[in-house]
Amino acid sequence: MSHNRKAAVLGSPVSHSLSPALHNAAYRKLGLDGWHYGTVELDEAALPGFFERLGGPGDPGWAGFSVTMPLKRAVIPLLDRVSDTAASVEAVNTVVLTDDGRRLGDNSDIPGMVAALAERGVQRVERAAVLGAGATASSALAALARVCDGEVTAYVRSDARAAEMRQWGERLGVTVRTADWGAAAEAFDAPLVIATTPAGTTDALAASVPQRPGTLFDVLYDPWPTALAAAWSARGGAVVSGLDLLVHQAVPQVEQITGRAPAPLAAMREAGEAALAARSL
Repeated sequence: MSHNRKAAVLGSPVSHSLSPALHNAAYRKLGLDGWHYGTVELDEAALPGFFERLGGPGDPGWAGFSVTMPLKRAVIPLLDRVSDTAASVEAVNTVVLTDDGRRLGDNSDIPGMVAALAERGVQRVERAAVLGAGATASSALAALARVCDGEVTAYVRSDARAAEMRQWGERLGVTVRTADWGAAAEAFDAPLVIATTPAGTTDALAASVPQRPGTLFDVLYDPWPTALAAAWSARGGAVVSGLDLLVHQAVPQVEQITGRAPAPLAAMREAGEAALAARSL
């Protein structure tokens, strides 16, 4: 498998993505000298045309893609098959192009979350809280379906978002209670808190971290640490970062796209950390 092949992350914006650092490090470690992973800036309108050109004249060698926002749902109609995991949250973040021309979709965010938590010693919790209600929050609920035995409280900003989270809970088999974002500090009583909101959203909550917090899973990685993650660590709580998630979701992507396993987790994390450190110089 040393012949020239290529893969990329699709989405908009993607220029900031750490995925090329992770995947290219994996290719080097696996001895895939002819492989390269890059970025392709695409919005929803341009996605169908891009897929129509795949494998055409002047565009050979594609092996697969990582898919980020805003394309995780838009890509589904363009695929030949979608895994049960991806279908459960109506979101695909991994596309494999097979030798016989099929396009297979999967979601590695969910097992990536579970693996990142397990790495920090979190395998089962009696209850949990989720901050936010966007696309990442539905993946968080799917991950919690695998690790949480009891109720999940979702802190949201609107009745519409609350209804969506309850619907996702019903679909995924998770008991979801919703609460207003104004009470979000109450989430910190839970043994596991998953923050799925954009940068800066949880900064005001940092002062409310309790003396003995449980585990915080903050899906952001740049800038890092977030104010909430820094306050959490200062109180002695365990923190799982967005880089942890990025690395663990990239592992099955590499394995599926290249057909080689196991993917080199340590080398991928090292490359991600180095790329993040370079941004702060």
